[in-house]
Amino acid sequence: MTVVHLRLACVAALLSIGSARAETKVLRVVPQTDIVLLDPVFGTASISMISGMMIYESLFSWDSKLQPKPQMVQTWGVSDDGLRWRFTLRPGLRFHDGQKVTTTDVIASMQRWMTFDGGGMRLAASMVGMEAIDADSFSIVLKTPFPSMLSVLAAAPSRFAAIMRAQDVEGPRRQITTAIGSGPFRYVAAERVSGARIVYAKNTDYVPRAEPADGTAGGRVVKVDRVEWQILPDPATVAAALQSGEIDFAERPSLDLLPVLASNTSIRLMRLSEIADQTMLRPNHVQPPFDNIKARQALNYTIDQGDVLTAAFGDKGNWQACNAFFTCGGPYGTEAGAEGFHQDFAKARALLAESGYKGEKLIFIASRDNANGVMSEVAADAMRQAGFNVEMVWSDWATVVGRALKQDPVAAGGWNIRVTSTPGATTSNPQTNSGTDMSCARKNFSGWPCDGEAERLRLAFLEADDAARPKLLEQLHRRLAEEVPYRVLGQSSVPVAFRTNVTGVLESPIVVYWNIDKAEPR
Repeated sequence: MTVVHLRLACVAALLSIGSARAETKVLRVVPQTDIVLLDPVFGTASISMISGMMIYESLFSWDSKLQPKPQMVQTWGVSDDGLRWRFTLRPGLRFHDGQKVTTTDVIASMQRWMTFDGGGMRLAASMVGMEAIDADSFSIVLKTPFPSMLSVLAAAPSRFAAIMRAQDVEGPRRQITTAIGSGPFRYVAAERVSGARIVYAKNTDYVPRAEPADGTAGGRVVKVDRVEWQILPDPATVAAALQSGEIDFAERPSLDLLPVLASNTSIRLMRLSEIADQTMLRPNHVQPPFDNIKARQALNYTIDQGDVLTAAFGDKGNWQACNAFFTCGGPYGTEAGAEGFHQDFAKARALLAESGYKGEKLIFIASRDNANGVMSEVAADAMRQAGFNVEMVWSDWATVVGRALKQDPVAAGGWNIRVTSTPGATTSNPQTNSGTDMSCARKNFSGWPCDGEAERLRLAFLEADDAARPKLLEQLHRRLAEEVPYRVLGQSSVPVAFRTNVTGVLESPIVVYWNIDKAEPR
């Protein structure tokens, strides 16, 4: 038996567990990585957002054009002075345990979300409070108008405002593990096998919206009985399983194997969004040496984006060099102030010397579970050439994500730098690009940059009308380029791959599993 055949036998054994009933329509998926956090508000990993949107809903959501559309809300309105908003929930909303969703749950969930999300924090700062009018209607009363209300409430796939049961969100700012929402899928905790398997079952009590599905908005009609995620880190095994029909869908197929998959008439490749994903080299701003602006600026002249992207994504058709924090090709894709960033080791060393760095060891946390690992290796090698003393600490992606949340000193389990990737739909807008949140309460995205002027400009941009935004955008971007919340490593666009008997895959900011159907193979 060959290695691939042995791997496939193992895959088949995993897939057969609990899914052998002929009457059950099962979509078998290899996700981009294993899931660490089921709570989509507590963390920012893309996989948590994908899972979270299956389990939970929010008041509004984004369509495929990133426009806010109602989701849990049926009707809404705002007073003439812009200070009082009223929302009424759509009928039929129930949690997976059968409880009716009420405004008590909504208000508790919103209050919690506002302590995590940058947009939520801005909304909270503008509010007098939220009031339950009855079980289905509530109001938000503001001190000052908040024109971006619907956009903030819809924002996905960032820390979207997932509505949870009130009893689950009571108490301190903590991670929620119950995973009981009101969304179109139920999380099947009993079938979870860490590092191997996650199962979602169709919520048969779910009442979808009447509108057609569009991105993450519209009617979330589930057409399969189960979605089973199988964690298969080896790319060759994933490709072989997809070709043999052992799995139906691969979120991140290996780029090296795309030509093979493309030549198979039983497989379709599809790019879900016109806006490419962004990868960043994220320093920890609260620990030396990156608490010093000069050390961060040295990163701008350490990295050759082409080297990093070629190593991870191969052919240039899969990637694009770009110094825009808000994504080249997006509506706010300026490179103002960052046009000259390129690999220049002499300049990087000079800036590093100005920072006072004396060669102290830096902990670069990374995982080989995804493309970030290859990019980490290339980035670390460039950093060493620029004068940084880098030690790679390898682990699985779950451990990387967990460690990245720690603000402790390195000696106590903290970290100095890492590579991470984010959907372009998120990074393309100053509202939802959590990496450019420079608020100083250390509640922003892992890395915790702090700069009052950048935050002032970001908030001014978000509150400005269309005529004033271009000038504010340039000012904001120049400030970010100077402060370096992260070094942009560039952009990539990787298609999903699925069997041709799978239909209904939506163009969307992230992968969504409603609207997908699966016919029996011929």
